[in-house]
Amino acid sequence: MSENQKKALEEMELPRDCTFSPEDWRVLSQYWYPVAIADEVKDKPVAVKLLDVKLVVYRSNGKAVIARDLCFHRGAPLSMGWVENGEIVCPYHGFRYNCEGKCTAVPAHPTAKISPKLKLIVYPAVERYGLIWTCLSSTPEQIPSFPGWEDPDYLNILPPSFDIAGSAGRQMEGFLDVSHFAYVHTATFGDRNNTEVPQYKVRREGNELVAEYWSTVSNYGKGQENPAPEGFQWLREFRVYPPFAASLTVYFPNEGRLRILNCASPVSARYTRLFCPISRNFDKSAPVEDAIKFNLQVFQEDRAMVEAQTPEDLPLDLQAEAHIPADRTSIAYRQLLSELGLGRPYTS
Repeated sequence: MSENQKKALEEMELPRDCTFSPEDWRVLSQYWYPVAIADEVKDKPVAVKLLDVKLVVYRSNGKAVIARDLCFHRGAPLSMGWVENGEIVCPYHGFRYNCEGKCTAVPAHPTAKISPKLKLIVYPAVERYGLIWTCLSSTPEQIPSFPGWEDPDYLNILPPSFDIAGSAGRQMEGFLDVSHFAYVHTATFGDRNNTEVPQYKVRREGNELVAEYWSTVSNYGKGQENPAPEGFQWLREFRVYPPFAASLTVYFPNEGRLRILNCASPVSARYTRLFCPISRNFDKSAPVEDAIKFNLQVFQEDRAMVEAQTPEDLPLDLQAEAHIPADRTSIAYRQLLSELGLGRPYTS
């Protein structure tokens, strides 16, 4: 990062009632996160929140636009307004703004020159994997790789976004955890008679973590037909994209592949909106609704645990909690977050 970029970050105004430490907020603001499902942003503006910043997402002539949800005239939320001819209209006094944030009309004074102060704060918007992504700083695009979504041999599934009253760090660590299956996911796919976690390794690839975990724990849901031969070894390959995204590829029998992208979008320090695109190259004629229902049940099982954990934030000091060999991925994940510059006691 250049000195100018560092200075710009230091000068960024923190959101009102910020739930993060100033240092953590400035680190996290440099990364890209999904904030909305693309198909849910249609004719009307949508209010969202990222890192305690209130945003509005809307479409201007089909293109996604993200701006601060605030008209600087009298502080009205633009998400209460509407879109006409590609411009968002403030519901309070009818001020209009184009997709670049420039005010184009003040109805009370239609012929007067418009002040340059009447300009929205606009953020980058990128549509990928059925989601709309943004970043609160000027960091170049850095959206995780998810190759299955672009592969014509794969079926794409996008469950609804899922809210968790817990921190993004805790949710992410739960996604990476391999020893909780038999206890948290007993209603979906876990097996209390198969609890042992075999040895596995975690490696670094640049700024990413990769963990390859082999076990006999099936990925088929309870009640589903399981064509896997007895003793089949399931490979689960995790890839972590800091700070709060990770992909999981599950290797099924007969070259089947299930790919899941877990994106924990930090609404605030202790509130997370989960986005989870899924792709698979098998069972492509099975009802998509069944896959969505199954995954929502898995999310609900995880949510109950994440919302109950203490401390609520994820301790980065490795002395703060006990660890076992099965925790290799989460230990490496906490170390990676520390390297990003996040606070050692806790982070979200």
